[in-house]
Amino acid sequence: MAIIKTVYNSMIYAVYFAPRGRERILALGEQISHRHLTYTDKLIGIVGDAGSGKSLIVKGMFPGLTLSNDDDGLDPRKMMAMRDDSIRPEDRYRNTAYHIDMRFQMAFAQMYQIVDFVKGALAAGRRVIVEHFDQLYPYLGTNADILIGVGEEILVTRPNLFGPVPKDIYDIVYRSLKIRKRAHTAEDLTTLVLRDDYNIPFQVMNSDVRSGFVLNFEAKPEIDIAEIEGKVRKLIAQELEVCYYDENHIKIGDTTIMKCTGPRMHVRNTSEIEKFSLVKEYPYDRQMELYALVGIVDRDHYELGDLNKIAREELENE
Repeated sequence: MAIIKTVYNSMIYAVYFAPRGRERILALGEQISHRHLTYTDKLIGIVGDAGSGKSLIVKGMFPGLTLSNDDDGLDPRKMMAMRDDSIRPEDRYRNTAYHIDMRFQMAFAQMYQIVDFVKGALAAGRRVIVEHFDQLYPYLGTNADILIGVGEEILVTRPNLFGPVPKDIYDIVYRSLKIRKRAHTAEDLTTLVLRDDYNIPFQVMNSDVRSGFVLNFEAKPEIDIAEIEGKVRKLIAQELEVCYYDENHIKIGDTTIMKCTGPRMHVRNTSEIEKFSLVKEYPYDRQMELYALVGIVDRDHYELGDLNKIAREELENE
């Protein structure tokens, strides 16, 4: 008699803020792994644009996993194993898990080779983590066991017969990534003004809000918020170039070097920041026991208690 395996999965998707800063992204990856990953998940799909933090999410979810390519270099053995069909299966799939970056891998292997490698690894019971999974999906013919999109927010979904397909998730996070970059750059400009004009040092206790940022303080600052906003807007209007300097700093304009926890997550020029404003009060967060300075981008109108609104636009359009 056949055994029917029934799995009940009620989750449509989970949404997390995509934090700025290496340590916070790694911690979120670990959290996602604990909450959503099961030992039976073999094919994990990651989608999102370059520089969104996909590799850090992977590192947080799978500590110790060797990425096929990252800032530390390349893994030539994995690239050779994918191209060389003469390697015996027992030698080809020695690792328990494999990482593939599709945009990178397609420069070294044909699509059919990547597909064959992934199918072979799955058949051998190995786990495969694929960045830019939306590029592989049309040729692989099967969806991921768990699908993660990285943009302004991080979407985690467990696709079933009815989707979602990777491109749908990619389209959502691709559109929102520009807001995350604008918010992060505006956050650093605000921190720069606080440091240089008011002698308030770099803040490490930052938190998140949709389409914006939050700087936290143990004591309520005695600084006029409208004055801070005006100074930041002047920096934005100067059309300053913003670029990566090293793993802990960015360069703003020609000379300013500033500490930053996410130096790759910025717009290229301050002129790309749209509709910047600061909430004109220092709200007290009773959960964190801190005062907050809240910055917003890409919004004309908002209320403090409605900044993290959910699906309001969809409901209003029905």
